[in-house]
Amino acid sequence: MQENFIDVENSVNSGQVFLWKRNGEYWDGVNGQDILHIDKNGIIISYQNLKTDFFRENDNLDIIIKSISKDRIVKKAVEKYSGLRILKQDPFQCLISFIVSSNSNIHKIKICLERISKKFGIRVRFQNQEFFLFPKPEDLANASIDEIRECGVGYRTKFIKEASNMVFLKEIDFEYLKKCNYQDARKNICLVPGVGNKVADCVMLFSLDKLESFPLDRWMIRILQKYYSEKFQFETKTITEKQYDIIHKKVIKHFGPYSGYAQQFLFKMEREKYQRKWL
Repeated sequence: MQENFIDVENSVNSGQVFLWKRNGEYWDGVNGQDILHIDKNGIIISYQNLKTDFFRENDNLDIIIKSISKDRIVKKAVEKYSGLRILKQDPFQCLISFIVSSNSNIHKIKICLERISKKFGIRVRFQNQEFFLFPKPEDLANASIDEIRECGVGYRTKFIKEASNMVFLKEIDFEYLKKCNYQDARKNICLVPGVGNKVADCVMLFSLDKLESFPLDRWMIRILQKYYSEKFQFETKTITEKQYDIIHKKVIKHFGPYSGYAQQFLFKMEREKYQRKWL
């Protein structure tokens, strides 16, 4: 495996981010208060001229891949999608994105987030294109319920407003959460109304450096039941909080401390099998 190889296309198109679009041989995306312009080799030009470790290039991929390759299923996924990376996103945008993602699909999530950005974000020009930065927490915290609802987010409206308010008031402090252990960080994020373990795991994995996070949505449950039925048994169709903890402990025991990478490779492989649409 080439440790420095970044598969930009497959990394962007793996259910981690939504406010992205292809522009010829480039990918352009909103990342909080920044816009990233990325070529096919993973070279990033930042609107804010910031240095960003968006592709987590400081992670030791050789050690991680060796650690998660515990069985032929993961080995196959890693081989097929070599260069797939966990993306290091703006935490607030990540939180709102995955609140919006509940019971939805990638196309609908993208549309809703674009509406939110256009309505509450700042318009900028970059690389001869128009973009809208993602709103700051205070912008959404101060918005009315009706204004947020107009973005097509339905029942998630009040959750978006409450989450924004909690981040604005530092009741959810991302810098503090990065330093916390996994359990404490998850417990804290789950204080946000409408945020359960799955959304919390996504936020921790994709923006807070918690690589042991293993988001369990219906796709991952299907994957575990299909390939790992002996190791991971599900007693009910919906996962209770207790069951989520039990499965997560078993996942860590099997895949190790970088389970989040295993999750991403498996998720990408399975959705591609079903030819699900990405961005």
